[in-house]
Amino acid sequence: MGWSRIDIPSQSGRLAVVTGATGGLGYETALALAGAGAEVVLAGRNETRGANALERLRAAHPDANVRFERLDLASLASVATFADQLLAAGRGVDLLVNNAGVMALPQRRESIDGFELQFATNYLGHFALTARLLPLLRRVNAARIVNVSSLAATVKTINLDDLQSQQAYVPFQTYGMTKLTMLMFALEFQRRSEIEGWGVAGLAAHPGFARTDIISNGPASSGLRGALWRRTKSFLLPMSPPAGPAALSILFAATSPDAKGGGYYGPSRLLEIIGPPGPARMPKRALDRAAASQLWETSERLAGVSFA
Repeated sequence: MGWSRIDIPSQSGRLAVVTGATGGLGYETALALAGAGAEVVLAGRNETRGANALERLRAAHPDANVRFERLDLASLASVATFADQLLAAGRGVDLLVNNAGVMALPQRRESIDGFELQFATNYLGHFALTARLLPLLRRVNAARIVNVSSLAATVKTINLDDLQSQQAYVPFQTYGMTKLTMLMFALEFQRRSEIEGWGVAGLAAHPGFARTDIISNGPASSGLRGALWRRTKSFLLPMSPPAGPAALSILFAATSPDAKGGGYYGPSRLLEIIGPPGPARMPKRALDRAAASQLWETSERLAGVSFA
């Protein structure tokens, strides 16, 4: 049968932070972790959606220790405020699931800080958040970060000189690049953790082709790609698993003793589209250590943070 939610070890006494946890994969991840006994912080932009998510989660698990905290990953100031609140509380963080994202915006848009919006939300905000929470992650034994990547991470190129897609903005290609950077970030985090002795594991996972809001509402690409998506999504979406089963690979990376630092996990069947979690195929570009190191240094500069 493969690994399932009943295989999640007890999470009692552990604190998990899940971004984008008011819906989709993030909510399903938070729901399962809370059900296994974890204290869970649901991080998201929309307070109304946050309240609704808490209501649904508590209906499923009346004794759950969960709370919502506002976090807009497209704003570095919001990331800093969110992290400062956790740092002030002083509680060690056992698990950070970097999940939130936006997908294939039809036109290039910029965040409040002037970064391309997909890059800012999907990647740079998570990079800054992880750097700021590193002291809390190091405070506990066997802490993990799990970066949510995508099948779209198989894009053939990543232009480290144009991370903002200023030279050319192709909606889905930019989305794929941000998911590739999330995977490269997890692998580089693991390497640096081993060298620096942080004691925190860096892992990544992808959900396959999940039927979530980010899929049903996007990709909203214009032109031929957008027209093709609008014509085919009514046929393709019913074939894809909903968020609950699709979140299994994230939960496996987050909780399984068999998931190791530097690992990448996804569905194990039908070209990694569906099925129980297992090792995922690593895009060749993600293994470029020189590019990952350059990406890391550039990201520290852009986000104004340091892992030192």
